[in-house]
Amino acid sequence: MGSATREAIASAKAALAARGGSATLAAAEALFSAGHIIGDSAQLQTALADTSADVDAKNTLVQSVFGGLEADALELLSELVSSRWSEPSDLLAGIEEIAIRVAALSVDSTVDISAELFAFGSAVSSNAELELAVASKLGDPAGKASLIDALLKGKASGQTIAIIQHLVRQPRGRRIGALLRFAAGVIADQHERVIATVTVAAPLSDAQVKRLQAGLAKKYGAVRVNQVVDASVIGGMRIAVGDVVIDDSVATRMKELKLQLAG
Repeated sequence: MGSATREAIASAKAALAARGGSATLAAAEALFSAGHIIGDSAQLQTALADTSADVDAKNTLVQSVFGGLEADALELLSELVSSRWSEPSDLLAGIEEIAIRVAALSVDSTVDISAELFAFGSAVSSNAELELAVASKLGDPAGKASLIDALLKGKASGQTIAIIQHLVRQPRGRRIGALLRFAAGVIADQHERVIATVTVAAPLSDAQVKRLQAGLAKKYGAVRVNQVVDASVIGGMRIAVGDVVIDDSVATRMKELKLQLAG
């Protein structure tokens, strides 16, 4: 990500923060919809991300194309197109991230979107047929969105459904697992916490999870723990927090011992 794009996203995040608690699911869905329209038109995307274009002209174009958009979404979209982007495609990334952040802010405090995304990701990774249905490049985007609605309606929040529908409709070359991890990371950041993915041979007890969270919190602050059960680790655990990986699994220790003996 180039410096211009980082600054553009930071500016949009500040604009979102300035709006206080006014974020709604409707605004998030409207931003996702705008991103789809822009992504489907190379001409529109180029015009709105053109660093040499007059800002007022770009905002006039936004009003012309998206004048009927939900009010908060329209203001945030105008903020995004008024910024400079390192690459034209980065505008889509910016719209996506801000829409996810709006969704995160709009959810009831009793709902954990990150947990719902993780649960869906686990279901997809364990079912090859489902993964093909939601991730195939040949699939119809609208059909994928309908499938997500059928699978998750009544089982997940409207925010989670809207985020996943967007991701499968506009993956931009990313695999479904990476898409879901990205979205969960954005949501965690919006709520000022980090996600620790813990791979274990058998599920941890609630008490073990709490101890692990307390230990990680000393270094990372508020932490959400996602468990991945994988018998191949044999014992111990592997913890990933962002780009940091702490591997104390029995499988890894055995592998290291074999290398030492072989040397």
